[in-house]
Amino acid sequence: MKIFVDHHLLKPLMQAALLTCGILPVSLLAVAQTKPVPGAQNKTVATAKSGSQAVKPPIAMAYIDLATSSSDMPGGMMGAMQGGQSGGFLGALGGMARGSSGGNDRGNVFGNTHTMGFNSGKYMDVSVFTSKNTSLTDATQMIPAGMNLGDSLKLLAPPPDKPVTYTPVEETPSEPSYEKPKGKISIYWGCGETVRPGQPRTLDAATATPEDFAKFFVMRGKVTKGARSQPGNPAWPNKNDDRKVPDSASLVGQHQFTGTGIPESFKLNLAAANDLMAPIELTQTKRDGGVSLEWKSIPNARGYFISVMGGQQSGGRDSAEMIVWTSSELADFGFGLVDYQSNADVDKWINEKVILSPTTTKCDVPKGIFGDQGSGMLRMIAYGNDAYFAYPPRPSDPKIAWEPDWQTKLRVKSTYGSILGGMGDMGGRNRSRNSAQAEQQRPEQKEEPKVKATDVLKGILGF
Repeated sequence: MKIFVDHHLLKPLMQAALLTCGILPVSLLAVAQTKPVPGAQNKTVATAKSGSQAVKPPIAMAYIDLATSSSDMPGGMMGAMQGGQSGGFLGALGGMARGSSGGNDRGNVFGNTHTMGFNSGKYMDVSVFTSKNTSLTDATQMIPAGMNLGDSLKLLAPPPDKPVTYTPVEETPSEPSYEKPKGKISIYWGCGETVRPGQPRTLDAATATPEDFAKFFVMRGKVTKGARSQPGNPAWPNKNDDRKVPDSASLVGQHQFTGTGIPESFKLNLAAANDLMAPIELTQTKRDGGVSLEWKSIPNARGYFISVMGGQQSGGRDSAEMIVWTSSELADFGFGLVDYQSNADVDKWINEKVILSPTTTKCDVPKGIFGDQGSGMLRMIAYGNDAYFAYPPRPSDPKIAWEPDWQTKLRVKSTYGSILGGMGDMGGRNRSRNSAQAEQQRPEQKEEPKVKATDVLKGILGF
């Protein structure tokens, strides 16, 4: 049976999901170098309640996003990265399935910390802003020797957008058309060898009401904006420095930001808990239509989450079915969880058994969910520790206003992307155990042409 998701079905379904279940913003907490404390990001002094401490926004603010990405997917997945940056989840899927290069072959580009785990490597996105020079074009980040990128990084801001000249054009009015999505979408959840009673939860897109969509799409996740490359916010990497972060790089040590309007005191020390995480090493073993997942514990990981998306179609397009499974003990689509999350939210969702605990190293995908072959797109994340730094530290006396020179927000994660069951001969590494065993046991024979990874993706996604 051919396993895939019809992209005509997937897009409207996901658009409906995003419309009905938007990602909620979270307030940014400013933290001194010694302990967490609440702060403010607006440009005026925080309104003080009776007896509360007045808090001024920092003069300068830096964001550091760190990501370690690993996969057994073969090379040529830059299209997924480019699609993911421009079109989010759907764009990335389309880029992978088409094998697109995205028209950009640079070694490193800003936004690589959000490449969905299909492009192996270590990545850092960093940016800085100062209220004393809101049109700042460049800055310097002094870095420790362990990063193996020299003494410093040059941060550059893109130029302001050019004003758009509008020329009125007479247009013929037309009635908007809307084609109601067809097909079904089903969700399974929980680790185990067999599907649990009461699953799956299924939505028929052809007959569902907006209320049905709103109830069906449960997606946790509170992803805030971190490093940004925009006018007034010099960032790295950039067009003048697109070097890759070495696999051996370490951020442990002192970092300093300098530039016109940036306080001279902007120096911070990062410890091992703030460093780039180790890559996820995942072993997949197929068992009677199910897949056993096992991984090595990662130092500093606060928890883990796994999701698989696939589908199947037994007839025409109307019978297409999108299928999602997650490692959560509660029904959740997981699209919002495979990204940076705050320490508090990770801890909360571990208690609710939505996220796997940091001591977990095994999880089974139940058999029969994705058909006999068990095809699906797998994504996994290990959450690191987010951290906030500020100077000077917040006064303990609430009668003394806190006026920080600077603040820094740092986020860390490690992600993994693959095909459920492993890429085997197509991936070149991290192969599933059964693939390696089968290779050892089979008799010598003429080598057959290897299946391309993009063909597998096309089969899953229906491109």
